[in-house]
Amino acid sequence: MMMAGLRERKKEQTRRRIAEVALRLFGERGYDAVTVNEVAEAAGVAKVTLFAYFPSKDSLVLDGVKEDTAAIVAGRGDRPPLQALREHYRLMGRQDQGEMDVEGLLTRIRVISSSPALLAGVQQTHMSQREELACALAEALQERGLAPRLMAAQITAAVTTLQEAFFHRLATGVPLEEAGRLLGDEVELAFDLLEYGFSMLKGEIS
Repeated sequence: MMMAGLRERKKEQTRRRIAEVALRLFGERGYDAVTVNEVAEAAGVAKVTLFAYFPSKDSLVLDGVKEDTAAIVAGRGDRPPLQALREHYRLMGRQDQGEMDVEGLLTRIRVISSSPALLAGVQQTHMSQREELACALAEALQERGLAPRLMAAQITAAVTTLQEAFFHRLATGVPLEEAGRLLGDEVELAFDLLEYGFSMLKGEIS
């Protein structure tokens, strides 16, 4: 058991090293200018080893943007789906600020923003995650109509907006601690709106 745990840690370290090297090279030279062979060489692994961890060049970047909201709903226990999601995203604002690689995060955003192929990949990733979330909600709520897909669309849009606001603050120089505090407040606002709708706002729309 101890050896199995050690092997898993080594695998995770290798995976992280490959991803970090790839992101550094893409940030320095541009995504299209760097080959998979160059990433493998710089990371000190064989090309076949790289592909064992990352099946495609774009996954070197896009694996870092995946958010498995379906798994959060599926593993919610006795909590309602929306409560489980709210609690998960609360942690984004409360996490240990020293654990976040802000420079790495901003580099990833710049690399993605400068590549039409990666931007398209992000959109495809979001679509797939939304469909998976809809399936998880349908299972959780025992609802097979359009409602789970509408709910998944609203949740995904809210989470994406929260992340964009957080990333924008970091990119414009807002300190991580302050950006995290604001994110925490906005998570509550977003999930209040999801739970209660427009009626919770002052000057209710009539």
